[in-house]
Amino acid sequence: MDINKKTALEKRIMAVGEKLKKNNMEFYYAETAKDVRPIVEKLMPEGCTVTHGGSVSMTECGIRELLASGRYNYLDRSKAATAEEVKQIYRSAFSADVFISSANAITEDGVLYNVDGNSNRIAAIAYGPDSVIIIAGYNKIVRDLHEAELRVKTEAAPPNCVRLSCDTYCANAGECVSLSKASHQMSDGCSGDGRICCNYLISAQQRHKGRIKVIIVGEELGY
Repeated sequence: MDINKKTALEKRIMAVGEKLKKNNMEFYYAETAKDVRPIVEKLMPEGCTVTHGGSVSMTECGIRELLASGRYNYLDRSKAATAEEVKQIYRSAFSADVFISSANAITEDGVLYNVDGNSNRIAAIAYGPDSVIIIAGYNKIVRDLHEAELRVKTEAAPPNCVRLSCDTYCANAGECVSLSKASHQMSDGCSGDGRICCNYLISAQQRHKGRIKVIIVGEELGY
């Protein structure tokens, strides 16, 4: 990245970080994806119980390998043999020590925006685990909640539906059907069985200071 662009980007990231801290979340900056793992290691004591939501960003940073290292009690839903076992891991997340996720968007005033289908991810972010670690590339930063909504409808939901093999309008058209309307609400979308935009979570100022830790990376990650 051009040094001038990088300098401007880092100033924006740091400004968002100050807003996150004002909202009682911890903030960490990782210059590259490779710098994320050491931060996560410091935030997770060995032997703790940890699980995560579906996160491309986390995978890109090598965090799955860290969790599978044997140093943690890793609740890995990919190892579940049945749908019932997956459901049990979802429920066990509420009593986990650490939950790892990304964010669909982070506003410039330090608010996290997430949209979910099964909603196990946003449920755990909102309540349950003692510690929540959010890993997000700088591409997740948006001006406000309106831009956060548009980001999900154009940049996050379509590729995620393709990744998850969900037969939705956005997977085929590349954007949410609601954007074809003259006016639309945040919750507008398709009516397909595979819809992943079912529940919405806005995480503003937190009552439990430091429970949510946000790592913003100086590279593009995930969707």
